Amino acid sequence: MAEIAAIAKQFVEFYYPAFDRDRRELTHIYRDMSMMTWEGVQIQGAAGIIEKLASLPFKRVQHKTTTVDAQPSLPGVKAIIVMVTGQLLVDEETKPQQFSQTFHLVEDKGYFVYNDIFRLNYA
Repeated sequence: MAEIAAIAKQFVEFYYPAFDRDRRELTHIYRDMSMMTWEGVQIQGAAGIIEKLASLPFKRVQHKTTTVDAQPSLPGVKAIIVMVTGQLLVDEETKPQQFSQTFHLVEDKGYFVYNDIFRLNYA
């Protein structure tokens, strides 16, 4: 389990700073078979996912992760489920928004994102 937690931590430490700098930096972690659900909208494939992320209506974003939980997903398959909670600030906002995001990482010459589900958490 320590190896899984370390992989999840490394992934999260890459993903959010890259997202905050330039969402196009994430192109190589998605594949044509990848699927994202962003606030209820499903997108299939790396090109569509990156297009969606790049078109989000904010110029600046800053993520702060609060929790990262990880589990193996299937016996005999190198795959990990990663659940992240945290806060984000966009553009000139001063009040952070709460978010949760779940990743299903699958190993294939390194890990790629097979599934990605993102939601803002409204109180």
